[in-house]
This record gives sequence, C-alpha cells and structure tokens, in this order.
Amino acid sequence: MAALSVVAAKLGFIGSANAQSNDTAAAPIKPGTNTSFAPLKQIDAGLLNVGYAEAGPADGHAVVLLHGWPYDIHSYVDVAPLLAAAGYRVIVPYLRGYGTTRFLSDETFRNGQQSVVAVDIVALMDALKIKNAIIGGYDWGARTAAIIAALWPERCKALVSVSGYLIGSIKANLEPLPPKAEFAWWYQYYFATERGRLGYEKYRHDFAKLIWQLASPKWDFGDATFDRSAAAFENPDHVAISIHNYRWRLGLAKGEAKYDDLENKLFEAPVITVPTITLEGDANGAPHPPPSSYANKFTAKYSHRDLKGIGHNLPQEAPQAFAQAIIDVDGY
Repeated sequence: MAALSVVAAKLGFIGSANAQSNDTAAAPIKPGTNTSFAPLKQIDAGLLNVGYAEAGPADGHAVVLLHGWPYDIHSYVDVAPLLAAAGYRVIVPYLRGYGTTRFLSDETFRNGQQSVVAVDIVALMDALKIKNAIIGGYDWGARTAAIIAALWPERCKALVSVSGYLIGSIKANLEPLPPKAEFAWWYQYYFATERGRLGYEKYRHDFAKLIWQLASPKWDFGDATFDRSAAAFENPDHVAISIHNYRWRLGLAKGEAKYDDLENKLFEAPVITVPTITLEGDANGAPHPPPSSYANKFTAKYSHRDLKGIGHNLPQEAPQAFAQAIIDVDGY
C-alpha cells in the first residue's frame, strides 16, 4: 500500500483505501506529447464500417478505449502508446457519427440511443475476433463501456469509467432537476429544438470548442489540439446522431423497437459485476454524479480515484493516470 501511495501521488490522484496496483507502471508522459496514431484501419462491423486506431502487439490482451461527445479518438493519443508499451493490444474506434466510421446502408436509421452504441462496439469486437477486453471510456464512451459490462459481462474483462455509472433512464430523465443542475444541461434543451439542430449543423466547430472550454476549464488546449478532433465532426452523420441521442434521452425522439429489450434492462440500472476503477477530475465542468452515488453499482473489486486539476476529457488531460488505471484494473 505504501508503494501504491507513492505512485498515486506522482500521478496526481487519490485512490480509495482498497485501491491496488499490479507491478507495471505507466511511463511518465507529458499530455500532448503525441499528435497522431499509426494509419487508421477500417472494418465492417454490424451496421457500420468502423474506422479505428490500433497500437501494440496483435497477441496482447485487448483494450478498447471509447471517446465521448464532442470529442474523438485523439482523447487517447497519449494513452494508447503507454498501453502498447505495456504489452496491450489497444483499439480506439470512432463511434457512429464520427471520423471515418460510416453506415453501410443509407437506409439505416441514424440512431443515437445508448444501447445502440454498445451494440456497435460488441460487433466491432466480434469483427476483430476479440473475445473480451478491458474497456475504458469517458462521457458517451463511459456509458457505452458500462453498458457492455452490465449486459455482456463475458465480453468485458474489466472496466475503467470516468464519472462512474452513466447508464441512463428516460423515465429518470423526465424528472426535473434543481435550476443550477438544469442549467448545466443547456445544450440538451437547445438540441431539443429545430433551432438547436440547425445551430449545431451550422456552428458545430465553435459549439464543440465551447463545450470543451466549459467542460475542462483548467485545460489549456491549443487550436491545433482541438482542430485534430474537430475534423471528426465533419462526418456526414455526426449531427443526426448527436441530436437523436440528446432528444431520445428526454423522450422527445423514439428509439428503435428492436432495442427495447436492451433498453428495458438498462432502465433497471443493472449492477456491474466486473472489476472496475472509476475516475473523476476535480475540474470537470460537465454534469457528472458524485462518486458516492454510484459506488454500490459495482459489485466486484472496485476503487475510485480523484484527479486534481483535471476536467472532463480525462484521458487526454491526464493520460498517464488513465493508462495506469487500465493497467491496475487488469490486476484486480
């Protein structure tokens, strides 16, 4: 435990009393050291042709890293080489509506409901012949990772989730929040209007940059860093997927009936039975639950870590700490 405390202090986080580490330490890295991946790959998986970055040995244990909105795979541009150096096979896909990921059919409904994104990732794992993986994510990616862990635990060896348990319920989302909490979701209500859809279509670059600034007020990212990710928002389906997701959450847009069984299970807020580490930055300006509200949702070995001075895009702001969490949870 003493050794762990030293490592934790160097990484800038405070772990819970039962946090443990294996013998591998992620190498020190300055955020922003890397700016690109190896050439991206494409593969047909489910309803999509998925664009993804891959790093590390092909026979290494798989780690799947999932980005959020409005971000992209570059959230993991410093995390992936750290994990590759530790022997992992790292897969970082563009979610539907981002980057080089495309729908195989023009006729497919551009659906952003929560279960569908998880189904996409399971299909990707199938296409890549990955039986199970450590799955990590933040924002939409954390929700997706948690859904896979909850519904298909055999596919998720372990979980690293920023902001903990984000599986949603339309019924719960219909309950009003105190005014200050509602204010934090301003963009969700904007997107509920036609003006909001048109506004995001027209100003998606400026809109996303504003979200970055609000969600990570202490992160001094430059234009080059933002622009690398913003290119992913030029995907022809990005606006449709984003708008549908936020309208669906409020019950303002219908999902697809074929996913009803999955959503009904998720509405019950299932516990997660795989080993988990949750992370939170104390400078996260985006809406997020307090760790005390979700600790009991994880029934296997579990610990939580708080990171000082870190905002919403935790993997990109604190890549060493995120990579260390992946390595550590592998030893749980």
